[in-house]
Amino acid sequence: MKLKLVPLVLASATLISGCDLDAILGSANKAPAVSKEDAVASVNGTYISKKTLETLEKEIADRSQGQKFPKEQLVDELIQRELLIQQALQKKLDQSPEVVERLATVKNSLLSQAALQDYLKANPVSDEEIKVEYDKQMGQMGEEYKARHILVKTEDEAKKIIAELEKGGNFAALAKKHSIDQAPEGDLGWFTADRMVPEFSQAVVALQNGKFTTAPVKTQFGFHVILREDSKKLTPPPLDAVKEQFRPMMQRQKAQKFVEGLRTAAKVEILLPKEAAPATPAEAPTATQASQPAAETAPAPAVAK
Repeated sequence: MKLKLVPLVLASATLISGCDLDAILGSANKAPAVSKEDAVASVNGTYISKKTLETLEKEIADRSQGQKFPKEQLVDELIQRELLIQQALQKKLDQSPEVVERLATVKNSLLSQAALQDYLKANPVSDEEIKVEYDKQMGQMGEEYKARHILVKTEDEAKKIIAELEKGGNFAALAKKHSIDQAPEGDLGWFTADRMVPEFSQAVVALQNGKFTTAPVKTQFGFHVILREDSKKLTPPPLDAVKEQFRPMMQRQKAQKFVEGLRTAAKVEILLPKEAAPATPAEAPTATQASQPAAETAPAPAVAK
C-alpha cells in the first residue's frame, strides 16, 4: 500500500524556511542563506534546505507514532508548500490584517517556547535533583490493605451482624447474605487508603490484620462492618526504572517557577474586568463528579470516593 502524506500534517507544521521567515515575519535577523550543496530542491531559485526536510521528518514521526514516508514524497510536499508561499507573497497576502495577526500569534508562541527552552537548557534537571524528588515521593508511600465489608442500611442491622461475627460467624457468608454492596462476599481486594472515603479508610487503618470492626462504621453509603484481612508496605519502583518519568515533571516545575519569577519581577496590570462567579445550586454535582466513570470511583461503588 502506498503511503499518502496528508496535506494537513504539513499545513500544521511549524516550519519556516529562510525566505518566508524574512519576508513574512519581517525579522531583523536574516536567516542564513541556503547553499545549493545544503539544499534538497530549488523552487524558482529558492533553495529548500536539508534541515527543513529533517525537521519535517521528525515532526511527522512524532505526530504519527513513528510512521515514516519516503523522502521523495516529503520533498514534493515541501515544494508544494514553497510554491504556495511564493504565490501568497506575490499577492501580498502577508500584508493582510488577518495573516499579520495570525503570524504575530505564531511568532509570540515560538518566542515564548524558545525562552523556556533556553532557560531549561541553562538549568537542566540533574540526576541529584531527581534523586531528591524520588526519595521524597517514595517516602510518602504508605501501606496497601486487603479488606472485606458488609454494607447495610441501618445501624441496628450492622450491630446484629457484629454480634454474629463475635459468635464465630463467617464474614464472607454474612456479606453474601446481608450486604447491599455488589462486591462478591464483600471482597474489596487490595487498595490504598486514599481510594476510600475517609471514615472507611480510618477504620481500616485502625484495625489489625484479621480483625473486624466492633462498632458500625457510618459513611454516606450506609453502615459498614469491616474486616481487615491483610496489609503490606508499598514497594517503590527502582530509581533507574522511573528516573525519566520524573524529568519532564521536574522540568515543568522549573519552568513554572521561572515564569513565576518573571511575573514577580514585572509590573503587571490586568485591565479585564472581573466576571461574577455563576451561582451553583447546592445539590448540583461538580463537573468532575458528573464526568467521572463509575469504574474509576471505586473497587466497590458503595465505599470508594
